[in-house]
Amino acid sequence: MGKNKKQKSNEDKEVKLVVRIEAGLRDAFIEACQDLDTTASREVRRFIRDFLARSGKEA
Repeated sequence: MGKNKKQKSNEDKEVKLVVRIEAGLRDAFIEACQDLDTTASREVRRFIRDFLARSGKEA
């Protein structure tokens, strides 16, 4: 591997989380995110971080 390539640590790796929800709920969430100029992924990540902080289990 070249010297200029930055290797990602385990903490930097991204993974997918599959969540099953009703189509209408998803559509309303996506629309609300668009109205607020944000993305669904960003808001789900924010929810997870906030939830972990409240539960005392920060990553």
